[in-house]
Amino acid sequence: MKGKIDFNTPDEAVIKLIKDRVDESIATSEKTLRARIDKFGVTQPNIQKLEASGRILIELPGVSDQDRVRKLLQGTANLEFWETYDNEEIISKLVQADKRLAEILTGLKDTTAIDTAKVAAKVDTTKSTVKVDTSKKDTASALSKLGLNKKDTAKNTLAKKASEDTSAMAKAKREHPLFFLLQPFIDQKGAAVPGPVVGRSLVKDTAKVMSYLENEKIKRVLPDNVRFAWTFKPVKGAESVTQLVALKVTRRDKKPALFGDIMTDARKDYDQKGGGRPHISMTMTDEASQTWAALTGDNIGKSIAIVLDDYVYSYPTVQGKISGGSSQITGDFTTREADDLVNILKAGKMPAPAHIVEETVVGPTLGAESINAGFKSFAIALILVFIFMAVYYGKGGMVADIVLLINTFFIIGVLASLGAVLTLPGIAGIVLVVAISVDANVLIFERIREELRAGKGLQLAIADGYKHAMSSILDSNVTTLLLGIILYAYGSGPVQGFATTLIIGILCSLFSAIFISRLVFETLLGRKMDISFSIPVTANAFKHVNIDFVKKRKFYYIFSSLIIITGAIFFFKHGGFTMGVDFKGGRSYVVRFENPVVTEAVGNAIRKTIGTKTGEQVKTFGGNNTVRITTAYMIDDTSSNAEETVKQKLKESLNLLGNKYDIIQSQKVGETISRDLRNNAVWTILFSCALMFIYILVRFKGWQYGLGATVALFHDVLVVLSCYAIFDGVLPFTLEINQDFIAAILTVMGYSMTDTVVVFDRIREYLADKGKAALIPGEEKNRIINYALNTTLSRTMITSLITFFVLVAIFFFGGEVIRSFAFALLIGIVIGTYSSICIATPIVIDFDRRKKTIE
Repeated sequence: MKGKIDFNTPDEAVIKLIKDRVDESIATSEKTLRARIDKFGVTQPNIQKLEASGRILIELPGVSDQDRVRKLLQGTANLEFWETYDNEEIISKLVQADKRLAEILTGLKDTTAIDTAKVAAKVDTTKSTVKVDTSKKDTASALSKLGLNKKDTAKNTLAKKASEDTSAMAKAKREHPLFFLLQPFIDQKGAAVPGPVVGRSLVKDTAKVMSYLENEKIKRVLPDNVRFAWTFKPVKGAESVTQLVALKVTRRDKKPALFGDIMTDARKDYDQKGGGRPHISMTMTDEASQTWAALTGDNIGKSIAIVLDDYVYSYPTVQGKISGGSSQITGDFTTREADDLVNILKAGKMPAPAHIVEETVVGPTLGAESINAGFKSFAIALILVFIFMAVYYGKGGMVADIVLLINTFFIIGVLASLGAVLTLPGIAGIVLVVAISVDANVLIFERIREELRAGKGLQLAIADGYKHAMSSILDSNVTTLLLGIILYAYGSGPVQGFATTLIIGILCSLFSAIFISRLVFETLLGRKMDISFSIPVTANAFKHVNIDFVKKRKFYYIFSSLIIITGAIFFFKHGGFTMGVDFKGGRSYVVRFENPVVTEAVGNAIRKTIGTKTGEQVKTFGGNNTVRITTAYMIDDTSSNAEETVKQKLKESLNLLGNKYDIIQSQKVGETISRDLRNNAVWTILFSCALMFIYILVRFKGWQYGLGATVALFHDVLVVLSCYAIFDGVLPFTLEINQDFIAAILTVMGYSMTDTVVVFDRIREYLADKGKAALIPGEEKNRIINYALNTTLSRTMITSLITFFVLVAIFFFGGEVIRSFAFALLIGIVIGTYSSICIATPIVIDFDRRKKTIE
């Protein structure tokens, strides 16, 4: 900020500058991650900056190496060069630190050295012959007393953590807490091995060791200018063991000896000797080259640690002054690891650390099953729609089928051209679009049938049918389009996917229903072909229906209230809804076993391994050999090895069952993002309802219409939530409140609003024909509303039936992943149809108090 702000800069200017810098950092991070992923070799990655959230959504199809992806995304490319301490200089200080730590933890004034040779974790000190300086008699003696002077191997010590006397182990842990977790790097004679490595530890213990070393009381016995860092690569032959390196702080500002934007190029090379192992060659800037030359000249015979993102990649011994700004990072890399490291370095330094706050992994098995089930259910749904339209509307229905097929190709084509990724909420958007597309044709066909019954000729009936249906089609599509825009603007991740599909689908549907279908009919009429819009069986369907919906409205209110009250009772009985991982935070795993398994047995095995305070839940997921495991274990741990630690604990638990298994899906959501997702979902729904109210208020010139539509929307949400509360634990699949559920609710809201607007539009049309500006309270008002409901009932029921067929196909053939989602939609479509007829329009009557209504 130097030169940009000073003491006299106003607070507003400082805040604006900080916000601008944050925005720049996020934008730069997106470009940096995009550059890394482009070189990663992933086919069709999806990278989106989630506006106003400080987050970036990245979807990588076909990637199996999860750890590699995490390192690629979370590495900041913060390259540093540090001077180092020699092990001999630090080992005696670590002995004092171990003793001081024991005093702190046990409250003892002194500790008694015991023989921990059998219980302390020890590793091979070196594979080659090392000349050991044993002149440090005091240090060697102290280590000898601790029993740390005998040669052992990583395989039979650190990996096992001693299988002998547990009481002796507990005593060693109590009296030597640091050395119980951190094995000093010594030889078989108890002397420190030369070099900057001061100890070795199990990966799972690294966080604990660092917490000990960073304790203020412990730091007092250590040199003021020492800093510790773990090696990036584990010990060869012991993958769960890593090494601790002592770095030396030589600058007054506590920064590394060389750091920042110091590199102009990085490339992968191979050693000419030593089996052609890969390493990274770097070229430095002119300024960095001068510092590097001075640094190497001052440290001949000593090690310089090359640190990237707080991990030590190598610590070569300087043989002489290095001029010209060239350096190497060595360290037993595989070719792939070397490529990734070059990729990270060349893509540039991240302006701020990136942390994975939400992660979902779908295994190839579940992914393939979901794809096959999705195609199968969608194909069956389309066939059902085609058959129904052709049977009910005759040749007109066949034209609608052709238009629907063309519309589907339009939608898929636009999505493909945009590179959009089709997710579960995206499928929800397509379902709603299919319903809207069919609804437009149904509206037109029903109006054409009315015109034909009035005695008009076919050509005039078709023209008037399109003319009179146009306002209903536009209003219903505009309200849904507004909903999609809101969701895209304020939603995140999956909700944006839903909105994208919905917006594209609405525009394609309008074009197809209004222009393409009309073009087909005009072509058929030009060829003097006979066009039918019904068959004998369906010609008079709904013709003589005359239900007094207004009179029965109080019964509908009572019925809806009973459902909502029952749902509230079950809500309190269950202690709330079953929240998904994305709304409560935690980790979720879908595990498929070779043989049937009991959920209680799985839960007991997990509790034995990770304890009982992690909120674990085990529920059947589809068949009796597949379960979903949810836990909050280590969810707040942001360390790089937390994910692997949790997975290892899970595997330990599952291995106790003696039943072969495969983890086919995993998900992790941090507490912060889960809270944001919950809040965004609630505000998005509320804002959508408010905008719908305003639109209908303006369009239909009466706040009662807006209120009726909004009440119907809230009614639909409450009833669906009530059904979830009532049936949770009863149905053979999980009913969770998560992002997919929100997408289902939004789908239902869009569908319900479409139904309601069609009825309102018929009322407006009737008033226009009679030359009236508004409904006259009283008997005429009731009659007009009943007329509007009955004349649109055929369209409402047919559209609902078609949508219901689509959802039934998805529910039964879409697979387990989508079943809960399809269930919410099934309930929602039924409730949405009911509310548009029995709730929304009657509300208009009850809230219009200008004059008492006569019934």
